[in-house]
Amino acid sequence: MRQTLIDVGLPVLALLAALLIFGGFVAIGGVNPLELWALLFKGAFGDWFSWQNTLQRAAPLMLTALCVALPARAGLVVIGGEGALVLGGLAGAALPMVMPVPSGLAGLSMVCMAGILAGALWIALTGALREYRGINETISSLLLAYVAIGLFKHLVEGPLRDPASLNKPSTLPLEESLRMGGIFGSEVHWGLALGVVLCVFLGLGLRSTVWGFSIRVVGGNPRAAQLVGMPASRLVLLACLLGGGCAGLAGAVEVVAVHNAANASLIAGYGYAGILVSFIARHNPIAVIPVAILFGGFGAAGSLLQRRLGLPDASVLVLQGIAFVLILASEALRDAQWRAVWRRLSQPAGPDRASAIARGQSVPSSSP
Repeated sequence: MRQTLIDVGLPVLALLAALLIFGGFVAIGGVNPLELWALLFKGAFGDWFSWQNTLQRAAPLMLTALCVALPARAGLVVIGGEGALVLGGLAGAALPMVMPVPSGLAGLSMVCMAGILAGALWIALTGALREYRGINETISSLLLAYVAIGLFKHLVEGPLRDPASLNKPSTLPLEESLRMGGIFGSEVHWGLALGVVLCVFLGLGLRSTVWGFSIRVVGGNPRAAQLVGMPASRLVLLACLLGGGCAGLAGAVEVVAVHNAANASLIAGYGYAGILVSFIARHNPIAVIPVAILFGGFGAAGSLLQRRLGLPDASVLVLQGIAFVLILASEALRDAQWRAVWRRLSQPAGPDRASAIARGQSVPSSSP
């Protein structure tokens, strides 16, 4: 119970501290922080229009967060979801240009599968470099994300460019039958439902299935996993394939539901924001859902802050950056030293014990 409170409480405290620090920054610029916090809430959750905007942004955040969370359960720190997202979107948009695609749900499924395959293979490359060449996955995934973005721009502005897209290079727009509509007529597309289903499915799979248990064992102690005969390298590649496929699906969904073509709008930073979402959720796929909705709300409130307070639309990125730093710093509170401090402070303390703790002296535990 105590560990659960720590796992939930530390991220919540870090987010509250980030809001306070962000409010302090804008106060220096002459903005009322109370008004700022009120507008953040109003822009994210104030009415149905705000909710739709928030949920639209939460859908890709859920999927890119899974690109971090699943490899993390296998012991990897993969931060290249942005590259998998843009390549997934490009693959989905390019598929009707290179082969005939049926209309309706079958064609839409093929477009999404193309995005999943592109993202899965791209992140699997990171896992393969780690397992077979010993290259650090954090560095390789980040550098490969830049390679993916460069490849994306080259193809969109060159061989796959629609001649009619003059000011903003794009691929050919998708047919109407290949576009993903809203949920029950709303502005929230079905990508949100896909994200929620995948988060729940993968979360339960990691907790309740043999492959999920095996991935967690590899992430916890890879040497022990190898000693008992587990195929550690294949499990790492499986986690990377699943995570990359989720990020690739995010890109494909952005194409079929939002942009209708692959263009520079896909490079919106969802892959990098997904890193923060995953870390706050402690790499728990189910916990990713509420965290993604919260950060989708922050992104949705950016335009309202710009209109009402004159702050840049990207000012919410400062808030996200502060939150990320504080989340990483809060991890220091989980080590043995801090746990020992909490254990001592949580025990009943008499006058002598309290004074000793205040002086920083070591006090033996009264428990056997």
